[in-house]
Amino acid sequence: MKRLLLLALLAAIPAAAQTPAVDTARVAGAVGERYDGYLGVAAPVSAVVRSQIASINIQRRSLYSRLAASKGVSPQDVGVTAGCQLLGRMAVGEAYMWADGKWRRRAPGQAAPIPDYCR
Repeated sequence: MKRLLLLALLAAIPAAAQTPAVDTARVAGAVGERYDGYLGVAAPVSAVVRSQIASINIQRRSLYSRLAASKGVSPQDVGVTAGCQLLGRMAVGEAYMWADGKWRRRAPGQAAPIPDYCR
């Protein structure tokens, strides 16, 4: 039940990275979504992009912490729940990381990369 409520609350997290430089790196597969609800660096990027990713992740951490406190769960649980939702929105060619720490890219014709624990 808590998981369903969190999913509804997390629908507001944008799939887009929110800055043109990060969006460009995302389309190129250099930046991607991680299983834990945060953006990560999958290939070399500029210092500007790294800084923007850090800023986005700080905003996400703040959101996850607020939701966790209001729902009586851990911020990590909220992050993983958000990660499940964000991974389900991955476009073809975008990079993503599962809990095994390996970066992958969604291939044409591949279903959304949703780990078993998200189902």
